[in-house]
Amino acid sequence: MATTTLIRDPHVPRDEVPTTAPDQDAELARQAAAKSAVDGAGCHAGAEQMKAAAKAAGNTELLDGFERDYPKGPHEQPQSMCPAFGSLRVGLRMRRVGTILSGSACCVYGLTFTSHFYGARRSVGYVPFNSETLVTGKLYEDIRDAVHEMAKPDEYDAIVVTNLCVPTASGIPLKALPEQIDGVRIVGIDVPGFGVPTHAEAKDVLSGAMLKYARDEASAGPVMAPRDGVSEKPTVSLVGEMFPADPVIIGQMLEPMGLAAGPVVPVREWRELYAALDCAVVAGIHPFYTASFREFAAAGRPIVGSAPVGADGVDAWLSAIGEKANIAKSKIDAARNAFVNATRGALAANPIKGRITLSGYEGSELLVGRLLVEAGADLRYVGTACPKTAFSKDDADWLEAHGVKVQYRASLEQDIAAFEEFKPDLAIGTTPVVQHVKETGTPALYFTNLISARPLMGPAGAGSVATVINAAIANKERFDKMTAFFDGVGHGDTSGVWEDTPQINTTFRKKYAARTKIAKNAVDAGEAVGT
Repeated sequence: MATTTLIRDPHVPRDEVPTTAPDQDAELARQAAAKSAVDGAGCHAGAEQMKAAAKAAGNTELLDGFERDYPKGPHEQPQSMCPAFGSLRVGLRMRRVGTILSGSACCVYGLTFTSHFYGARRSVGYVPFNSETLVTGKLYEDIRDAVHEMAKPDEYDAIVVTNLCVPTASGIPLKALPEQIDGVRIVGIDVPGFGVPTHAEAKDVLSGAMLKYARDEASAGPVMAPRDGVSEKPTVSLVGEMFPADPVIIGQMLEPMGLAAGPVVPVREWRELYAALDCAVVAGIHPFYTASFREFAAAGRPIVGSAPVGADGVDAWLSAIGEKANIAKSKIDAARNAFVNATRGALAANPIKGRITLSGYEGSELLVGRLLVEAGADLRYVGTACPKTAFSKDDADWLEAHGVKVQYRASLEQDIAAFEEFKPDLAIGTTPVVQHVKETGTPALYFTNLISARPLMGPAGAGSVATVINAAIANKERFDKMTAFFDGVGHGDTSGVWEDTPQINTTFRKKYAARTKIAKNAVDAGEAVGT
């Protein structure tokens, strides 16, 4: 049974002293910043106050790096789940990798609850703190002791330690932790809600940190081979989480060129990091893995954006991969001829008829959009919580050339506005979008569970997505019947069966709205979201 393990009680006395003496001025600045974070109500403080505290605590370079890697654009922060959920899930899915969280208890509870709900069967280490241990820096000692306690080489290859909002704002220096203990690698990352915009990008924070560690190891000497041995063919590493069948399908498309599909990043085992770095080409299936791409570039690996989705996508992607891998044109053309035609045939056999709007926060929204358009859908809008990057340009240009509006860093309000403007037959989106759309009597599908959790690549992608979308559009008549059945029972506060229609207390609403105006919209107010 997965649990959240209390690694160490910070109130227990300790005889051990810090291994290194901090610079006195820097430590005084960090303590002042920590006190500021605590006085500002901790994780309930606004994003700007948390950022200011983090910079005062010596984390300016960290936050500048986040802003460079994950630009936020017109919106301060998309309305999605706590970003640390993404990095936590990556670590929990890996073999022989332990996880320790340091953050407010409510945040740790929420993160571990959600992870276990989604099937994680690992215990999560938790290092608690109070105002005193946070300000004095004793929290760092608690984390260090927890790492030493957990780093058992017969159980773990690596331990991932994650600072959430308050420890980051207080300048708790995870970089000061030992790089390894008895052969167990120690990877410390900061994933504050006021610095990392989405949970999808937090996956890159951890993946990039692990790739950097693995690249340094490989540069220093021999490293462990993949579990299934070293590939006899040059490989293409795949960056971005995808349906388990997709890497197999991609491997089939690469075979005519004498290439093989390499590991998928985020990886499932530490040794896969070495194999991922030891590739001929990197396929940036999800284009926002900026830190990971930086490590691949440092290793001298070329990177190709987009993915083999739809006939046009398969054609362009195979050509780009073949060229970067220096494959003979005749072999590239053989792969193109085989799989472009097969994909086009699958699209023709599984047409989609209807107007659609699409939004999500996984990072594959533009790819799904391309697939829908090639299948015949009247797609009007694609919104993604992720940022615009160089590796998403081809997909965005293709969609816009086909009359689709593309919105990066899309907010809930923008997704709903697109639905209201285009009045689609089906809306694909996040949970609140789906809720809003269904209330109008229009079919809707949750992007994460019903669309992104399906094969998208090559011929297989065309058929799998068309089936669920056509079935959803065909449900319009059922929605009309339900709307008619419940007609007259009110809406919102007045919904239900009443002897007398409830009267709206407008005076109370105005007073309450004024009191909660600052906290009502985390995007516009710039408040910290999540941890």
